[in-house]
Amino acid sequence: MVTVSRHAHFNAAHRLHNKEWDEKKNQKVFGKCSNPHYHGHNYELIVSVTGAVNPKTGFVVDLSWLADLIQREVEDRLDHKNLNEEVSFFSDVNPTAENIAIVIWNLLKPHMSKDHSLKITLYETPRNFVEYSGGYSFRNLT
Repeated sequence: MVTVSRHAHFNAAHRLHNKEWDEKKNQKVFGKCSNPHYHGHNYELIVSVTGAVNPKTGFVVDLSWLADLIQREVEDRLDHKNLNEEVSFFSDVNPTAENIAIVIWNLLKPHMSKDHSLKITLYETPRNFVEYSGGYSFRNLT
């Protein structure tokens, strides 16, 4: 098995907030990330696909195809957006880095062969990042 990866990025604003809690509890749990006026990040995304090398092409997947898929399914949907306000699948899901990575995985995986495994690495800051390799789904994201 070989893993190929594609690096991408997008910029987005969000607010970490639990609608069931009052402002005091949200501030205690999420701190400055619960700012009611939102805050933004320059997210760095690494999409890694693992599988067998196709003997006819020499590819695990065509990286041009993967770049186009990321552009269409992730960047076009998330870049320069307020995740809480403009991205429907965060209307009832707190847009933490963990949840954003899960959403990205669920957007990309249906377009891939069942023989390929997918891992999402999402950097919220240069020092804070998450990795997700599947197994959890919020709901239908289409």
